[in-house]
Amino acid sequence: MTKPTYEVTLQPIGRRIEVPAGTNLLDAARLAGVELVAICGGEGVCGSCRVHPVSGQLSPRTLTEEAELSDDDLAAGDRLACQAEVLSDVRVGIPPESFTTPQRLQLEGQEIPPALDPVVIPLEVEVLPPSLGDLRSDLTRLRASLAGLGHADLHFGLEVAADLPEKLRANNWRVRLAIRGDEVVAILPPPIADDCSQITNHCSLITDHCSLYGLAVDIGTTKLAAYLVNLESGETAAKTGAMNPQIAYGEDLISRIAYANDHPDGAQMLQGKLVETLNHLMDELCAEAKVSRAQVVEAVIVGNTAMHHLFVGLPVKQLGEAPYVAAVGEAMEFPASQVGLRLAVGAYVYLPPNLAGYVGADHVSMLLGAGLFGSGDFAKHPGRVSRSFTAEAVTTSVHKTIVALDIGTNTEISLFHAGKHYSCSCASGPAFEGAHIADGMRAAPGAIERVRIKGGEVKVHTIGGGAPVGICGSGILDVVAELLGAGLLDKRGVLKGNHPNLRVANNGIEFILTPAERSGIGGEIKITRQDVNEIQLAKGAIRAGIEILLKEAGIEDQDIELFVVAGAFGTYLDLQSAIRIGMFPDLPRPRFKQVGNAAGGGARKLLVSKEQRRLADEIAREVNYVELAVHPDFMKVYIKALAFG
Repeated sequence: MTKPTYEVTLQPIGRRIEVPAGTNLLDAARLAGVELVAICGGEGVCGSCRVHPVSGQLSPRTLTEEAELSDDDLAAGDRLACQAEVLSDVRVGIPPESFTTPQRLQLEGQEIPPALDPVVIPLEVEVLPPSLGDLRSDLTRLRASLAGLGHADLHFGLEVAADLPEKLRANNWRVRLAIRGDEVVAILPPPIADDCSQITNHCSLITDHCSLYGLAVDIGTTKLAAYLVNLESGETAAKTGAMNPQIAYGEDLISRIAYANDHPDGAQMLQGKLVETLNHLMDELCAEAKVSRAQVVEAVIVGNTAMHHLFVGLPVKQLGEAPYVAAVGEAMEFPASQVGLRLAVGAYVYLPPNLAGYVGADHVSMLLGAGLFGSGDFAKHPGRVSRSFTAEAVTTSVHKTIVALDIGTNTEISLFHAGKHYSCSCASGPAFEGAHIADGMRAAPGAIERVRIKGGEVKVHTIGGGAPVGICGSGILDVVAELLGAGLLDKRGVLKGNHPNLRVANNGIEFILTPAERSGIGGEIKITRQDVNEIQLAKGAIRAGIEILLKEAGIEDQDIELFVVAGAFGTYLDLQSAIRIGMFPDLPRPRFKQVGNAAGGGARKLLVSKEQRRLADEIAREVNYVELAVHPDFMKVYIKALAFG
């Protein structure tokens, strides 16, 4: 009797594979081209292939797992992939340490440093030691010293005050305070000879024990980018990234909102997973920069409205129901400890304002990071580009008509024209992340990222240069554009014509990108009619959003003077392919600028500049948000935008 087959979904890589019942998860991952760490070769005695089941039925936990997994892992429901057999359709999350190779994470972006004016500043203080004749408390004598420096009214929270006695005595009654407004948020050792870099004797891992640092994080729906910034120099000391662990509970925003609402403690689960990962990233950053957590005195966190709310612990139910209203739109500040983020004891978290239910703080940060707002009054000078986007030039310029967008599962778009700022959000879906594509995957080693069709030859290039195991967003965009250019795809999205790689199969037409003998999964990698349809829906939503904003401003495509493409996918997409399929308007190529992770760059600006925070507030106040769902022309424009070309 033939065994039933079940679908295994491996997150955050985004791969899906059909396997017979009883196949263990390690073998399923290998069949899908996803390599997990298995030092013992799958015998179950190394404990390295840990995964976290999210849904579906697996075989009961084995005695081997009971012995190899920690108590925390067991309590969390984690399994060893080599021991857990598939008994139904299942979805599992794979932690970063279980992958043999990391996924591609977009950390880079143009850096346009603002003038340094951080919210947290240092102050060196020397305190008179106590004696039998002077029994004032430590805090009282510190306040006396501060009064002499003109800072008599500073506030000390309980945790910071508790840190004072040890720090004073360990540093010979000289300390360095981190001051945020009228509050002391951390107490650090003083510099030696006014040069923190000379400090090496306090800890073998710490070489700079007194400088103030800040954490900047871009919480993407799919990926996290984190940066450690020296608040006194403005320099980025370390950067790292990870996949958003919430992917295992839903690939898109609507799925995560549903999970938060439909499961007991669902929102707390999503928040906890995210904060846990952020704390791990903090460990990595501090280790790389050789600083301590106690020096990280401020954090700026940006994300779309749903990610913002889930991080903070705000309700998200209203985001999934018309009219899709944010619980909080204004900028927020609160102690980092309130959300479990482990920084300096008194550190604060700042989140920029959200523009709407689906245009969040990350879009505000992207606009700042892309350099679209320089100094001066934003209301009087919208669309100001403080510097050019080329690495060589730093010339100042003003563009009256600018489109700026960040492509993701939810794409946010801004248009600046004639002194006004228009913005909208479109549900472009996860197709450009490889989801809902037959052989799709996220950007990781083995993913096809470039495709060229020349006559009967199909050339592919993979991330890392290895054998193909799937296709990621930039590759999907390329292959659709190449099929159009080769006449193998019509404007409706129908595969047609004659080509050795085009065939009828599975009740439809498929195009073979890589034959089984040349792939890394032992099977063909292909594009189907359904895959093409997913790209149609995604690119149609993006182009329709652009066109609606142009209609609101009363202008046409050719009036756009600068077209800014931000974000991870926007970094790697081929502009010619995006234009060929009709996702972007056909403008002269010099008008396009790809700026990388501008949201992360904006978060770093917000760490070191109070002026940038003021600009963020002004952006939120001045924006004209356009809700596409109720726009009278949207459906007509969207249907037209679905056509290729």
